[in-house]
Amino acid sequence: MQNGFLPISRKDMEEAGIKQLDFVYVCGDAYVDHPSFGHAIISRILQAHGYTVGIIAQPDYRDKESVTILGEPRLGFLVSGGNMDSMVNHYSVSKKRRAHDAFSPGGVMGKRPDYAVVSYCNLIRQTYKHNPIIIGGIEASLRRLGHYDYWSNKVKRSILLDSGADLISYGMGEHSIVEIADALASGLAVKDITYIDGTVFKTRNKEDIYDALELPSFNKIKEDKTAYAKSFYLQYQNTDPFTARRIYETYDEKMFVVQNPPAKPLTQMEMDDIYALPYMRTYHPIYEKDGGVPAIEEVKFSLVSNRGCFGGCSFCALTFHQGRIIQTRSHESILAEAKKMTQDKDFKGYIHDVGGPTANFRAPACTKQLTKGVCKNRQCLFPTPCKNLVADHSDYISLLRKLRNIKGVKKVFVRSGIRFDYLLCDTKNNFLEELCKYHVSGQLKVAPEHISDPVLQKMGKPPVSVYNEFVRKYHDMNERLGLKQYLVPYLMSSHPGSTLQEAVDLAEYLRDLGYMPQQVQDFYPTPSTISTCMYYTGLDPRTMEPVYVATNPHEKAMQRALIQYRNPENYDLVHEALVRTNRTDLIGFDAHCLIRPRKLAKEEVFSGKKKTKRTPNQNQTKYKAGSSRNTENFSRKTSSQNTKKKHTIRTVHKKK
Repeated sequence: MQNGFLPISRKDMEEAGIKQLDFVYVCGDAYVDHPSFGHAIISRILQAHGYTVGIIAQPDYRDKESVTILGEPRLGFLVSGGNMDSMVNHYSVSKKRRAHDAFSPGGVMGKRPDYAVVSYCNLIRQTYKHNPIIIGGIEASLRRLGHYDYWSNKVKRSILLDSGADLISYGMGEHSIVEIADALASGLAVKDITYIDGTVFKTRNKEDIYDALELPSFNKIKEDKTAYAKSFYLQYQNTDPFTARRIYETYDEKMFVVQNPPAKPLTQMEMDDIYALPYMRTYHPIYEKDGGVPAIEEVKFSLVSNRGCFGGCSFCALTFHQGRIIQTRSHESILAEAKKMTQDKDFKGYIHDVGGPTANFRAPACTKQLTKGVCKNRQCLFPTPCKNLVADHSDYISLLRKLRNIKGVKKVFVRSGIRFDYLLCDTKNNFLEELCKYHVSGQLKVAPEHISDPVLQKMGKPPVSVYNEFVRKYHDMNERLGLKQYLVPYLMSSHPGSTLQEAVDLAEYLRDLGYMPQQVQDFYPTPSTISTCMYYTGLDPRTMEPVYVATNPHEKAMQRALIQYRNPENYDLVHEALVRTNRTDLIGFDAHCLIRPRKLAKEEVFSGKKKTKRTPNQNQTKYKAGSSRNTENFSRKTSSQNTKKKHTIRTVHKKK
């Protein structure tokens, strides 16, 4: 094997003295042996339990021979689409093909197929008819039962059926994959592995299903959107490892797809053990000729401190994948990784991030969650913080201080995002000062997402008043510290519940801030989120009440354009939106107006003796809208003209 990497060729196997691998892992990403990549964690865990694993990264999906290069595995194939759903990886929300794939060598697009898990499994089945296939990762996990697929605009079957795989290891998979491996190694047939938490299996024998909750059949959810919404919410209520029921879905009255309850959360010791495995912490050397794998740059000098999220945003799939119970690594584990990081030749003294899905979650939301699970019918922070919520940043502050004191570390940043509503719940009120003083790089990214309370309610986010309070406290803190630091808000257009009127309200809010986001994210309907269910059905599955959904591409373009109303290219869309909403009062020359009247665009404007032509938008900066939330990077820079007009993105609201 090359420098400690897992085998990727027969030559590597020979050098390691391996005649036949136990498992062959087929993955849609390039091979990066780093704990931020699912294939690395699963492979190293199996290796730690005595199993041999080889990697086939990004096989040629047009050639069945590409999945045979390591031979037939003794126990089975593991298949993952990669760190992202392959369709999100390939297409923007407007369904346009992306030009860059950060998880492929050199960032080249097209190294994996659409619906990668299905494609790879079908490829394997052409040669290996009876070998067990276990699928996992985000793509398989979020498509484990019948689901709405945005790209084909239809309800699809469980990926277990379309792929021809035998089992899904859903969620993070560390517990279930070892149990599956041990069962196969003991001689148990894969069709008999029906009892492992964190797995989904299929059967034609209903007697294999016990103590289970029946979901509406696939045929029913395919034809009836109300049934789909009810089915989805039953699934959503059964995502907790302590309280979830076994659930199943029927296909044509003869095939059953059964989801066992989620695997139990990892203990701190288990988390520490996983991150202490012998990762090479970089991409395989074969990619050097291509310029490496871009995705490593985002994580190479970042530290994962937690998993899970009790934030409960409607548009996020974390509830279905990582769950709502926070799992953390010990300080000792994180410090050991940080010290190892400082020995890297490319380390410049900056730790880019210390966090997880939400950086400032370092403990379960309340004391009962690790023994009794999370509440089925309420969230920890939404619509208001639960009275049992324990908001405490003491442990996180202590960890950050220890990291700052490591020899060779100049600065420790927090970039993975914080929950400002949780921060405000902490009565000790000491984390904000620590954050502003030591851990912000001039800009702090936060995610208010919108400013209209009806839209925020559908998003599962706190009211705008909470964000405004945080903005005020953040500004006051930086002013007290003598620092010029800014907030960079993530904003989303066209989320279910947002009409053109709410989009206009958001534009006015941005006008009052003097802030123009360089990039905006349209709502992206990805599998297994509440928001996607709303998008498809027009119903809020939590209440079954109707929800307004912008599905027309032109209306979505208007909502997006309103957020960037200063961009001259958006003038027509903004004008149309203001006319449609009867807000022509925002077309004019007053300070509160968003755009000027078009009829003056060709009028001559005189300046002294010199006669010039100027369009109303000539002095405004051009902005290009991005297509991926993963690449959002709002800029705080304004044009020199806007500077003259005293446009600023300071986080202070204008005094009324």
